[in-house]
Amino acid sequence: MLSMTPAEKKAIDTMRALAMDAVQKAKSGHPGAPIALAPVAYVLYNERMKYAPNAPNWPARDRFVLSNGHASTLLYTTLHVANVQENGKRAVTLDDLKSFRQLGSKCAGHPEYRRIPGIETTTGPLGAGVATSVGFAMANNWLAARYNKPGFELFDSKVYALCGDGCMMEGLSSEAASLAGCLKLSNLCWIYDQNHITIEGDTDLAFTESVQKRFEAYGWNVALVDDVNDLPALRRALDVFDATNDRPTLIIAKSRIAYGAPTKEGKESSHGAPLGEEEIRGAKQFYGLDPDAQFACDPDVYATFDDNLGKRGAKLLEDWNALFAQYREKYPQEAKELDAIFNGELPEGWDAPLEPFPADEKGMASRASSGKVLNQLAAGVPWLVGGSADLAPSNNTFLKDESYGEFGPGRAGRNIHFGVRENAMGAITNGLVLSGLRGYCATFFVFADFLRPMIRLAALMEIPTMFVFTHDSIGVGEDGPTHQPVEHLASLRAIPNLAVFRPADANEVSYAYRAAMELTRTPSVLVFTRQNLPTVDRARYASAEGVKRGAYVLADCEGAPDVTLIATGSEVSLALQASASLAERGVKARVVSAPCFELFAQQSQEYKDSVIPPNVKARVGIELGVEQGWGRILGDAGLFLGMTSFGDSAPAAKLMEHFGITVDHVVELALESIEKAKR
Repeated sequence: MLSMTPAEKKAIDTMRALAMDAVQKAKSGHPGAPIALAPVAYVLYNERMKYAPNAPNWPARDRFVLSNGHASTLLYTTLHVANVQENGKRAVTLDDLKSFRQLGSKCAGHPEYRRIPGIETTTGPLGAGVATSVGFAMANNWLAARYNKPGFELFDSKVYALCGDGCMMEGLSSEAASLAGCLKLSNLCWIYDQNHITIEGDTDLAFTESVQKRFEAYGWNVALVDDVNDLPALRRALDVFDATNDRPTLIIAKSRIAYGAPTKEGKESSHGAPLGEEEIRGAKQFYGLDPDAQFACDPDVYATFDDNLGKRGAKLLEDWNALFAQYREKYPQEAKELDAIFNGELPEGWDAPLEPFPADEKGMASRASSGKVLNQLAAGVPWLVGGSADLAPSNNTFLKDESYGEFGPGRAGRNIHFGVRENAMGAITNGLVLSGLRGYCATFFVFADFLRPMIRLAALMEIPTMFVFTHDSIGVGEDGPTHQPVEHLASLRAIPNLAVFRPADANEVSYAYRAAMELTRTPSVLVFTRQNLPTVDRARYASAEGVKRGAYVLADCEGAPDVTLIATGSEVSLALQASASLAERGVKARVVSAPCFELFAQQSQEYKDSVIPPNVKARVGIELGVEQGWGRILGDAGLFLGMTSFGDSAPAAKLMEHFGITVDHVVELALESIEKAKR
């Protein structure tokens, strides 16, 4: 053991033993990394981080992200010994550690946001944590630029992310590191556990590059620690981070997986399975701990953290609260905004700038109306921040007011240039939202697959990230099937706790954004067209406010309808034309616009029946996508008009005709469904 005081060694070894015991009792887990990396967690929490255990959600705190989330017991044991609190009590108890990976336990297999105070983001998919940490660092810089005043440095936080070889192999981490270097995020520190072990064996099997040179090429500062147990060396590396003000820092810290285990130290066998009782006994003997004691933590260990982190954190919090009280008196408007950010609220009158769109037969592409609405929202929500994956001119997602500015080195504007990095863009935007900002990101809809893992994590974490997509289907035309998403709506609707909006015209776009902004624990996907959509005459048809309920009756007939036409997005205008054609044949049709299946599913059965009458079995669903997911809406007699194949390369109008997305085809299916319903 290198350069540790007896108190430090006892605390670190106790953390190791608790991690081993938790995995062993669960008969499942990853003990190797938590054992090896206990020194990192000890130094960060007990010595370095600006963190108050009695207020783990303190807005000005430093943040720690465990990107290699399989090492979750490292985080759980740290939160335990550090006395991180929830409602005035220890948030992670020994009993919680004993229930690791069990049903209903706080201590899930991987860290899950909201489950325990002190977990900053859900991690597990390798690379996601480090990428999200870039968003945390950006958010702190943005908050500092907007709200810090002379004598009132409210925000100067640092972000630490611990990662392993797996994170470094994932392309997501490369995307995020590249952007972080470009943005010169000097408040960001990644600590890379270089143990050269993967599940299959030595990393040389598939990973031989120089990570140091790669990060130096990204524009990062790189510090080396030859042995993670050498606390002075680790502290010196962190000193380098503290002294660096023009770039992010990567600390490459070498470790031995399962350090101290008699036969499994340095072996891949210690990565993802319990060590076994005899191996644990041997490790505890190596540490100088009682080999027969399980889940043991002496009062001295708690005192080590209480005397350092506890007292330091309480004083930092007290001083900051006093400073913020003075700030509130001198800058009441800014303090009011910060209160809203801290509480996840929107400012009063946030939707006042949103204006209705007049009826227009030619209309505009919903990507164009989206751009107008997004800029109106920006005027009402000062902390709306976001950007595109190098597609802002095409997505229309740039916030145009000159005062908003652009985010970059020394510039914390509201427009972010993510570059062609969709996956990292999603993770970074989640980091912005986890920091209290209202973040959005944008790309073409077909590239939703590139950032789908981050959409899923947003849904899992219950955070209101907004994912904006344009060029929504075969209406893209000449670009062809590589750029024509047909299965993506169905695929995203399959994600639990995700609201997918496909609005039909400019006013539906406006209400879709309103609905998305009002969601507090659900992310949203907003899908827009490249081609023009007629702006519906709302004096003749229903108000677009029905978007907030997911689906609504846009146009109705006299008496009970013979058939219900249900459409989304660009196909709503097709349904309106078809209803007129059916009326000429004496067939009564109701037109339902259904921009968000998820919100509609949440409505009362009475409302749902009032929109889609259960006794009217004849129904036609119309959407430029695959049919999957429409069955529960259409029922046994319903028919679907959409895509059953990939698209093709041709002008959009030619494609619509080629694939049968026409008024005549809607009418034909409506009549067929009516006959089917009679059988």
